[in-house]
Amino acid sequence: MAKRAARERTQLPTCYYEGYLEKRSFKDKASRKLWTCLCGNTLFFFNEKRDTDYIEKLDLSGLISITDDNSQDRNLDAARFNLQMKNGNIKFTVPNAEARELWKGFIHSVAELSVPSFANLLPGQIHMLKEAIEKEKERIQTPDVPPPVPTNSSPYVRLQSEMPACYHNVSRLEAELLLEREAKKGNLLLRPGSGGNSFAVTTRQDLDGPVFRHYRVTRKHDGGFVIDVDNPVPCPTLHDVINYLVENTDRVLIPFIIEEAYEKNISYIRSDNENGEKSVQQASSNLVPPTPPPKPVALRIPTPEPEAEPFIEESEYMNDKLDGKDKKTKNSPAAPLPEPEKNAPKKAIMPPIPAPRKGASFVSPPSSTCSMNSDPKLRALSDCRGQIPIATLSELKLKLEQKARSQE
Repeated sequence: MAKRAARERTQLPTCYYEGYLEKRSFKDKASRKLWTCLCGNTLFFFNEKRDTDYIEKLDLSGLISITDDNSQDRNLDAARFNLQMKNGNIKFTVPNAEARELWKGFIHSVAELSVPSFANLLPGQIHMLKEAIEKEKERIQTPDVPPPVPTNSSPYVRLQSEMPACYHNVSRLEAELLLEREAKKGNLLLRPGSGGNSFAVTTRQDLDGPVFRHYRVTRKHDGGFVIDVDNPVPCPTLHDVINYLVENTDRVLIPFIIEEAYEKNISYIRSDNENGEKSVQQASSNLVPPTPPPKPVALRIPTPEPEAEPFIEESEYMNDKLDGKDKKTKNSPAAPLPEPEKNAPKKAIMPPIPAPRKGASFVSPPSSTCSMNSDPKLRALSDCRGQIPIATLSELKLKLEQKARSQE
């Protein structure tokens, strides 16, 4: 559809449903994704959701039929439907099948003032369609009163979501100097007008010297703009103003766009604490990944160790060893007497000391014994050699002789 003079969104009828639609008509070479609002019985199209002025609209009074389009889309979740109008067929693509049913239901309800029989919707969604039908009936019965024109309108009117890239907030003289100094970047710019509620376009060309021209762009009361020349040129938006001047001058006029330069490295100014000199430093580009916090250490409750049993040193006596030796010698042939060990044991085992007899006087040991007791090496040797009494040896010798005789 041809572009119409836009109105602000606050001046549009009640919005029944809105969302993104990909629109493609018989005049469009490719589909465009537009924010679409169903206001009254008209579809209004915006470039972005936050825009205040629409760029196109489609009157649904010329609707003939609405059908599904089952052709495959590159987005497998997307769904399509067609609007057959009196002046052509328009194709729409929505994000999913549920959104398609809602759009078909609202468009049919507003155009025909009845809930469609083909609607595959939930009860709550059908209730929304009935509410939209009641509001549309009230709107039709109420005469359309044009909204009052604001008297204290701002000089910077709300246009599309963004101003043209060639817009610069400069004065008339500053615009000429800017185009003169930066001639390689373009020769057409948009700037604020002197009237407060208007804009101006300044151009520069060379004809035996620089030639500057200025065009006034005024705002219309019903929306849109007009290039104020002998034959006024209406344009829906300021973008269309720039496009008209570029296309109708064989692209001789080029929008003046200054590309802002940005730093490629992070730098900072640092002063030396010793001499106070300042220098430019480059920030380190080696990014160290943050170290994860240490894992919490599980507290281990020490288990009480079992107390060691007290070691009771048992006294060893020669009688136990002699009994064991007697048993072995009875079953074994005669053997030579065991020789005393060369290395003295760490702990000498002393024979039991017999109790002193009554009436016996204590006889002190000879002096040689005292001297031996004073020397630990001699004491250990005497203890090792004298650990078997002489009576026991003679008795053992007698037993061995008797055993040898019995064997003969």
